Amino acid sequence: MAEWLDNSFFATVGLVLFLGLMIYFGVPKIIAKMLDGKIKQIETDIAEAKRLRTEAAALLVEYEQKRAAAEREAEGIVTAAKQEAERLTVEAKASLEDLVTRRTKAVEDKIAQAEAQALAEVRSRSADIAIEAARAVLSDEMNKNGGKVIDAAIADVAGRLN
Repeated sequence: MAEWLDNSFFATVGLVLFLGLMIYFGVPKIIAKMLDGKIKQIETDIAEAKRLRTEAAALLVEYEQKRAAAEREAEGIVTAAKQEAERLTVEAKASLEDLVTRRTKAVEDKIAQAEAQALAEVRSRSADIAIEAARAVLSDEMNKNGGKVIDAAIADVAGRLN
């Protein structure tokens, strides 16, 4: 047998036959189509990822603007609340001062009324005591000089009638 017909030769012939059959049945075309399909899918995925990244960046900008607007609105609300609180504090102070003034006036009026009533009661009581004292004095005088006084009064009336 020839020297070149060893195992390496048969392995080479088998490899060539295998590769020839692969080419004959179009395996390289099938592999190329599969690789092309995978490349297109990867390109599509990359394009989708870029689109999603762009959308995410746009959403980020939009939400940053919304957050900034919300912060400005919150600051406005806080400022308005502070102003409202200050206004209500001023109104409450004014209302309290007015209430204190009215209550003070009402108490002063009650005190003046009580003083006037007490003064009227003192005068009334003084008049009652004076009348009682006059009655007592007249009663004593009438008991002592009752007849003379009556006679003088009758004479006076008679003199006036004539």
